[in-house]
Amino acid sequence: MKRKLIAAIGIAGMMVSIAACGGNDGNGSSSSGADAKELTVWLTVDAQNNWPDLVKAADAAVKKKHPGIKINHEYYGWPDKNTKLDAVLATDKAPDVVEMGNTEMLGYMVKGAFAPVDPAKFSNSSAWLDGLKASVTYDGKTYGVPYYAGGRVANWRKDVFASVGVKTPPKTYAELTAALDKVQKKEGDKFSAWYQPTRDWYAAMSFVYDAGGSIAKQDGGQWKANLSSPESVKGLTEFKNVIDKYMHGDKTKDESDRYIVYGQGKSGMIFGAAWEGATAADPKNDKTGKLKDNLENFVMPGPSGKNMPVFLGGSDLAIPVKSKAQAVAAEWINAFTGPAGQKGLMAKGNLPNNKTDLATLKNDPATAVPATAAESNWFVPMAPGWGQVEKAQVLQTMLQNIGTGKKSVEAAAKEADAAIDKVINTK
Repeated sequence: MKRKLIAAIGIAGMMVSIAACGGNDGNGSSSSGADAKELTVWLTVDAQNNWPDLVKAADAAVKKKHPGIKINHEYYGWPDKNTKLDAVLATDKAPDVVEMGNTEMLGYMVKGAFAPVDPAKFSNSSAWLDGLKASVTYDGKTYGVPYYAGGRVANWRKDVFASVGVKTPPKTYAELTAALDKVQKKEGDKFSAWYQPTRDWYAAMSFVYDAGGSIAKQDGGQWKANLSSPESVKGLTEFKNVIDKYMHGDKTKDESDRYIVYGQGKSGMIFGAAWEGATAADPKNDKTGKLKDNLENFVMPGPSGKNMPVFLGGSDLAIPVKSKAQAVAAEWINAFTGPAGQKGLMAKGNLPNNKTDLATLKNDPATAVPATAAESNWFVPMAPGWGQVEKAQVLQTMLQNIGTGKKSVEAAAKEADAAIDKVINTK
């Protein structure tokens, strides 16, 4: 599921600080609340609907260690959860554990809303996926625990590519573009061999990171935009080549309805979240009537010769700094995200939070593609002003200017860098 930053930068009244609230020793979740009599856990409806047994198992583990403790659960939809959280963080009614989309973490960490935790106290923390580890790390400290991940893969229509003699997924970028060239030539300009929305910055930045570039780099405690570097420009230029050659749809759109467009049958391939292909093939979206058994995921090869690094979405679990049960909250999180929990989450089609478990999925044909794709990943700059960059849609504007030809790659990248530099170090 796609996680969006939900106005975390403007958390009204949330002027909390770890120092002011006290109770945290900086080494673990906390020395406070070790004998708490009550625990409140906020999760999204994903857990309630899809893996309630894992929640019960974590409860049981904590209750065994703390007889008589009462554990309360509240479940929210994504936007609802953040609205309620923002309201209670300024009060003494904060939950003890809260699920966060990994792109939501930064704004709250910047504001001091979450207590630091000691990664060593959580199972497999040394093997946390790089992108998820980045999402819970700010200013050298860890403020949450990765829960599960969701990656990105390529998905194509086997019939379309078989019609030009290509019957196996490409292993290299050269093989991919050669196949796309054949499809585009055969189908003509009213068909997108690769439907790649221009404003899809998750895909575009994969090209940037594949080329050795980045959105921004940290130097001496300050962040500096890096999109106009030679490496980043190389990645953006290849992204533009894809748009120019294979994308014949509206070049001002983002990726939000990509699965719907894919289901209309006027494109041969997409590169997006792992669920998008299956959703396009749902009878509600499949206007061709033949996508169900005709779509195939594969690991996206990068122009560099390696697998394309992908944006890693997912969820984290955090402990509000105002929690009065921080120690028990950490125990609950460890029980929920530990080996048994990860096994249960994988059985439900999720990617685990760590490389050790991820490696086991590569041996199963049903999960090999998303697991392999997730091994190489990137995440947004964990800078105090990143939320402002997203809110202003700096990357989307740059990409639309590039994709529509309004500006050259170099000019658009320099303009984006200037916009980023104005806010990226601002809390």
